Amino acid sequence: MGYIMTIKYDKIHQVIVIGAGHAGCEAALASARIGCKTLVLTANIDTIGLMSCNPSIGGVGKGHLVKEIDALGGEMGKAADATAIQFRRLNTRKGPAVQATRIQADRSLYRLYMRKVLESEPNIDIKQRMVEGFIVEGNKIVGVRTNIGEDFFADCVVVTPGTFPNGLIHIGKTQIVSGRAGEAAATGISNAFEKLGFTVGRLKTGTPPRLDGRTIDWNKTEIQPGDENPVPFSFSTTKIDRKQLPCYITYTNEKTHQVIRDNLDKSPLYSGLIKGIGPRYCPSIEDKIVKFPDRERHQIFLEPEGYETYEIYPNGISTSLPLEVQYQIVRTIEGLENVEIMRPGYAIEYDFCDPTQLKNTFETKLVENLFFAGQINGTTGYEEAAAQGLIAGINAALKTKGEQEIVLDRSQAYIGILIDDLVTKGVDEPYRMFTSRAEHRLILREDNADVRLREIGYKIGLVKESEFADFQAKQRRVEHEMARLHNKKIYPTQEVNNILDKFDSSPLKKPHSLKDILKRPEISYNELSFVDPDSRLIIDSDIRSQIEMEIKYEGYIKRQNEQVDKFRKLEGVSIPNSFSYQNIPGLSNELVQKLSRVKPNSIGQASRISGITPAAISVLLVYLKKSESESAIRAD
Repeated sequence: MGYIMTIKYDKIHQVIVIGAGHAGCEAALASARIGCKTLVLTANIDTIGLMSCNPSIGGVGKGHLVKEIDALGGEMGKAADATAIQFRRLNTRKGPAVQATRIQADRSLYRLYMRKVLESEPNIDIKQRMVEGFIVEGNKIVGVRTNIGEDFFADCVVVTPGTFPNGLIHIGKTQIVSGRAGEAAATGISNAFEKLGFTVGRLKTGTPPRLDGRTIDWNKTEIQPGDENPVPFSFSTTKIDRKQLPCYITYTNEKTHQVIRDNLDKSPLYSGLIKGIGPRYCPSIEDKIVKFPDRERHQIFLEPEGYETYEIYPNGISTSLPLEVQYQIVRTIEGLENVEIMRPGYAIEYDFCDPTQLKNTFETKLVENLFFAGQINGTTGYEEAAAQGLIAGINAALKTKGEQEIVLDRSQAYIGILIDDLVTKGVDEPYRMFTSRAEHRLILREDNADVRLREIGYKIGLVKESEFADFQAKQRRVEHEMARLHNKKIYPTQEVNNILDKFDSSPLKKPHSLKDILKRPEISYNELSFVDPDSRLIIDSDIRSQIEMEIKYEGYIKRQNEQVDKFRKLEGVSIPNSFSYQNIPGLSNELVQKLSRVKPNSIGQASRISGITPAAISVLLVYLKKSESESAIRAD
C-alpha cells in the first residue's frame, strides 16, 4: 500500500456525524438546528436516508418512538407523512397503550426527502468520505481521519455507521464484503474502535428477495387497503391527501417449508458460516421453519416499494439461502408461482460496540465527546436508530455549547426505555422496541407524546415557535373540554335514557356529568353527541381520542402515575461516577464486576442491571449514605 499524505481540512465544525442513515440524519439535523456547524461524512451521498430493508415506518412500539421523535422536533414523522403510500392504525380494537401507527413509504421519495432536508439546512455540510480512524488527544476526541488521509476536526463526533463496520453479506456459501448490497464495507473503523478500547461484537440481520410485481398473480392474494381517514405521524401535519396504494397478503405452505428443510445445509445460518446473532423477533424464513415446525403457514405481506416502481418487498421471508433456492421457495407460494426475483435476499453480519460502554446521553465512557447511535449500539430498525441519533445529536450539540445535556427516563418516553435498556443491560441480540418493555405504557401512548415531550424539544431549540404555539393552543382546547365534561350535567329524562338504551348503556337514575357518561366502555364521543349536541363541536379527532383515553382509563393512569413517583425516588438517589464497589460486604465478585462496568448513575439504574438483587440494592443504599457522611466529615 502506498503512502497517503495527511490532508487537514481547515473549516472548523462543532459536530461531525459519521453516516447518513436514519440515525445520522436525525443526529445531523438536531445538531444543526440547535445551532452547531455540523459536518456529515457519508460513504455515499446518494444513499442519504435510504430505507435499506422494508419500506415502512412505525408499528407497535416503533410507532411510539416515531411520535416521540416528532414531539422532540425530529424529522422522521414529517418524512413519513410526506412520502407515505399507505397509512394504517394498528390494534384499534385493543387498549390504547398498544395502538400504533404504521406507514408504507415510497423508498425513493423518502430518500430524496431526507437528502433535500439535510442539504437545505444552512448549518450542515455534507461530504462523501469513508472514515477509518479517530483523532484523540488525551482522552478527548478532536476529529476523524478518512481512508484517503483527510483529517476533519470538531468538538464532538457522533458515530452512526449502520451495518457497514466489517459488513459481510451471505447468499448461500457466497460471501461478499459489503456494508449493504452494492456498497463497500467500512473495514477500518472497527479496528479504530478496538484501538480505543471498545468491546466489539458481531450481530446479524437479513432481508428478503425483492420481487417483480408484474409477475405476481394478484388475484390469488388478499388485498389490504390503507385507512380511509389516515392519521398522520407528525403533530405538525394537518392533512393527508396522498394517494394510497394497497398491500397484499399471501402465505407460505407445506411445499415452501419442505423446500427450506431440504436445503438447510446450504443456509449459512445453519452451516456455521454466520457467527453473528440475529434478531429474535424478525427471524429469517429458515429460522421460522426450524423453530416453529408445527406452523402450517406463515403470513407474507407484499409491500409496494413506491409509486413509480414494480418492485415488491415480501415482508416475512428474509433469507440467506442460495439464489436458486430462493426461486424455489417463492414459486411455491400462492400468487408467486411465476414470480421473478429482482434482487436476491441476503443476510449481513456486522460489528457493534457493547452499549454498556455508553453514558445515558450516548456519549462513550472511554472517550470524551464521542457519541454512538444506531446499529453500532446493537439495535435493529429505522425507528430505534433515528431515536438514538436524535438524542446523540442533541447531546453532542448541547455539550459543545456548554449546556446541560438531556436524559429521558423510563417514565417519560419509550426513547428513555430504549436508552436505559441499552446502557444498563447491554445486548446479546439485535434490540427491538416493544410496548411490553414499558413498565408504565398506559401513560406512554402515541397520542400524548407531544404532552410529554414537546416542551423539551421547544426549550432546546428543535421545535419551532409556530409548532409550539399550536401545541399550546391544542392543550388549552383539551383543558377547556375536560372542564366542560366534568362540569356539565345530564339529567335522567326519558329522552336521554331512550338514547342510552339504543347504545346498550344503562339508564340514568340521577344526574351524571358528561365525563361519567363518557367513561362508560360503550360510549364514545360519537354516542355522547346524541345526549349532548355540543360534543359535536369537538371536531379534532386527535383531541377527541386523547380526552377519551384520559377519561376511560383515569383510574389506571392514576395508579401508574403513583408508580412513577416511586420510580423517580430511586432514580433521584444518585451514585457518584467515582464511587467504588470494591470491598463492599454483601456484594459478590460478579455483582461488583457488573456495577463497575455499567457505572450506574442512580440506584434506580443499578436495580435494573441483570442479576442485581433487592438485597444488593439495600447494601448499596447503606454504603452510599456512609460514603456521603464520610465525605461531609472530610469537607468540614
